Amino acid sequence: MDTPLLTVQDLTLGYDRSQPPILSDLSFSIYPLDFIGVIGPNGGGKTTLMRALLGLLTPRSGRITRPSGHIEMGYVPQQSKVDSKFPITVRDTVESGLMHAGKLRITKADHELGTKILEQVGMTDYADTEIGALSGGQLQRVLLGRALVSKPDILILDEPNTYVDKGFENRLYQILPEVNKETAIIMVSHDIGTLSRMARRLFCVNRGLHIHEGIDAVCAACSDANALPYLRLADHE
Repeated sequence: MDTPLLTVQDLTLGYDRSQPPILSDLSFSIYPLDFIGVIGPNGGGKTTLMRALLGLLTPRSGRITRPSGHIEMGYVPQQSKVDSKFPITVRDTVESGLMHAGKLRITKADHELGTKILEQVGMTDYADTEIGALSGGQLQRVLLGRALVSKPDILILDEPNTYVDKGFENRLYQILPEVNKETAIIMVSHDIGTLSRMARRLFCVNRGLHIHEGIDAVCAACSDANALPYLRLADHE
C-alpha cells in the first residue's frame, strides 16, 4: 500500500476548552489519489475537521503527521467566506496560490502556469477582471484555480457547489476526475448523488466520524435532516 500523505491519530478537536470537544478520538489516513466525500449535518464538525487538516486549528490532543514528508495543500472555501470586494484581478487571485512563504515575485513560468489554469477552469476571458465584478459561479471557478495552481497533493473542497450556478457545478464535476489523477481530493458536500459516483471513501461527520468504503448503506448515526439511508459505494472502491 502507498505511504499515506496524512495520518491522523487519536485526534480530539474543539474551540472552547470549557465545553466538550466537537470531535474526539479520530484516526485515519489519507493516501495519494484518494477521493474522500465528507457528509454530515450542519454543526456536526465537518468544517472543524477540515480546519484541522489544513493546519488552521490546533488539536486538543492527538496528532496529524505527514509520513511522506512535506505536502502541498489546496483549499477551495465556501464562496460566502471570501471578500469579493478586495481589489484584485482574476489572474492575480489565481497566481496568488503560488506565493508561498519566502517567495517574493511571480515568474514568467508562473504566469504561463496561471494561463493554463485559467483555461482549465474556463476563466481566460476574465483574466483582467476584478473579482468583485464576477458572479458567484465565476468566483468559485477562480478559487478553484487558485487552489489548483500549486499542484497540491491534497485538494480540499468545502461545499464548492453552495450558492453557485449549475454551469460551475457541471464544469467542476468535469474537472475533478482529471485532477484526481494527480491529486487526492477531500470534498465536503450535500450532493450525495455526486459523491456516490466519484468518492472512493465516505466520511460521515456528526459529532463523531464514521468511515465507509465498499458498503451498501450509510449507518443511521450519519443521517442528517434529509437522511442518507441508501447511498451505494460498492462500485466505487
